Amino acid sequence: MAIAGRPVAAHLRARVPALTGRVVARLLADLPVYADLPHEEISGDIADIVQHNLRLFADVIEHRRPATDAELAQQRDSAAQRAEEGVPLDAILTAYQVGTAMCWQETAKGALADDLPTVLEIMDRIMVLQQQLTSAVSGAYLEARQILDSQEHGGRHALMAALLTGEPLDRFTHRTGLRPAARYLTMTLVLAPHPDELNQPPGPGAGVAARRKIRRVRTALDHFAGTPVLTALDTSGGTVLLPATEPPRWRGPGGLRALIEEAARAAGVPITAAAETAEPEAVPSAVARNAEIVDLVARTGRPPGLYRLADVLLEYQLSRPSEALHGLAQLLGPLEAKPELLRTLETYLELGLDRRATAAALHIHPNTVDYRIRRIDRLTGLFPGRPADLQHLSAALVARRSV
Repeated sequence: MAIAGRPVAAHLRARVPALTGRVVARLLADLPVYADLPHEEISGDIADIVQHNLRLFADVIEHRRPATDAELAQQRDSAAQRAEEGVPLDAILTAYQVGTAMCWQETAKGALADDLPTVLEIMDRIMVLQQQLTSAVSGAYLEARQILDSQEHGGRHALMAALLTGEPLDRFTHRTGLRPAARYLTMTLVLAPHPDELNQPPGPGAGVAARRKIRRVRTALDHFAGTPVLTALDTSGGTVLLPATEPPRWRGPGGLRALIEEAARAAGVPITAAAETAEPEAVPSAVARNAEIVDLVARTGRPPGLYRLADVLLEYQLSRPSEALHGLAQLLGPLEAKPELLRTLETYLELGLDRRATAAALHIHPNTVDYRIRRIDRLTGLFPGRPADLQHLSAALVARRSV
């Protein structure tokens, strides 16, 4: 089919990049909810689905047929994602109508009187496709919302609540008919804010960015477990329970550390996590311990990543209330008025007593590091080069952060 002497499908395909930019700009101008979406989503998912629709219009016109079910799969997936992010359905359908109208304007541009039969046939094809898109998008959106709502109030929500509160399992099974797994991998996650959350003013845009981050973390967890996991996550993190027939591997491909790294990459934010495998009755205490571990990791300045109790054993033990804790912290009392000495000591110990690395990290000369270490020795009577003193200094730094 041709209009004004040009093949319609070929012309439309050639105009896809430019027309995509115009459609996206129109959506941002006309629909506030789209203007509030993160830039990453606009330039990624939204632009991709606009391009897909434009190429689909060209295929439908060229082959003079309705769209197939397979050709509408990407639109259904996109609608389900927008449902998870809380984008209203009416805004999504309006966006499709805007795109269709602009596609029609581009197609019919320059039509002559002799082109009327072709124009009418193309209009008919586009109207049929618009009906198919509306049906596919609405159905996928409503199905996703129904699943989300049922998960929130259904058996999975009840199971997680029972596990976290320590409800007797026989009573829970009798009440709901659900049987917990033999053991769970408990995880506590701390999610850093995504740049789109920080760059958006308070409102729908920041909320969409936060939900997008959480959805990507959940997707990574579900993929790892091979089944939807139990989660209680908000924008700052939360708790995750994965059924585990045996304790998962910690390191290596397919291990837990790789899982957290993948989740952080997918979400685009640093993630700090603690994990422990526990039987159902021990889930509450394991979750509480995980929360203490991620708190210790933050207070001791460790980098994001996955931790277990063995990784912070000294800090964990020293964080328990005791008479010795205050005494250990007081070992560094003479350095309280000299923050440059405390910072040098912390860095020197963190870098394995490497004076050159310490000097580089602090932007000072290695001789200055030596001088400061000697001053620390004179003031506290403890020298990092002596093994016994090194243990006391390490413990004192941990205790100082805990009191």
